[in-house]
Amino acid sequence: MHPAGMPTTPHAAAPGPAPEWDPQQYLRHSGHRLRPLLDLLARVPAELPGGDAPRIADLGCGPGGPSTVLAERYPHARVTGYDNSPAMLDEARAHARDGRLDFAEADLATWRPAPGDRFGLLFSNAALQWVPGHAASFPAWVDALPSGGALAFQVPGNFSSPSHTLLAELRDSPRWRGRLGAPDRTDAVLTPAGYAERLLALGCEVDAWETTYLHLLTGEDPVLDWTKGTALRPVLTLLADDPEARDAFTADYAAALRAAYPPGPDGRTAFPFRRVFVVAVKR
Repeated sequence: MHPAGMPTTPHAAAPGPAPEWDPQQYLRHSGHRLRPLLDLLARVPAELPGGDAPRIADLGCGPGGPSTVLAERYPHARVTGYDNSPAMLDEARAHARDGRLDFAEADLATWRPAPGDRFGLLFSNAALQWVPGHAASFPAWVDALPSGGALAFQVPGNFSSPSHTLLAELRDSPRWRGRLGAPDRTDAVLTPAGYAERLLALGCEVDAWETTYLHLLTGEDPVLDWTKGTALRPVLTLLADDPEARDAFTADYAAALRAAYPPGPDGRTAFPFRRVFVVAVKR
């Protein structure tokens, strides 16, 4: 999530206070959010360096789902999930397994392996998009991989989609500009080729690709419901002390989303979602 250049959490980079994350809201679409994780993991090597108990770091673990999947895929590994949201970590720690799976607080923008630490896998599911300039961390991360170790991540690449452009336009409209403004960051996600270029230069073999999923969502205002767990969190945090303003903004955003994403003939709403995937294995 977790799926930020975020000063305080791997899931946020907007003016004002760090977003308050709602694990239950995020998990409302857990089925759709799980598929990219599994598609990424399918391309990660089945055998990791590190002897009988290779180490795995799940960077931006959110409520712990990805960490649990990693622990199941690599039953002999020691997995640590890192996040900087207390609410997410509280949810994640319910999945802890003694000696095999634990969780720790860390800022994804500044996290570095300790000197001498070696990880068979550094994994991140839908979190690096919140960290402008995250590719600058790659040299230190790759340095912590032994030969055959992997850096694997997936990030949303849908920032030019209506779900995001409408949100930015509304924040910067005359009604809301003074209080919210537009997010103060540019798109932090590179193209597959951009990631490959940086990681090839660090001595990795790189598998990079992109996929657009067509999520068929149900319920009332389903795209709004999706964004309440992710992109809308900074706004909800900024307006948390003013429920009337929060509800007014949400109503305006919901109306714009309904026009951009109308339900289909069967009542479901098609929500295209592009994601970028990278698996880099150190030579």
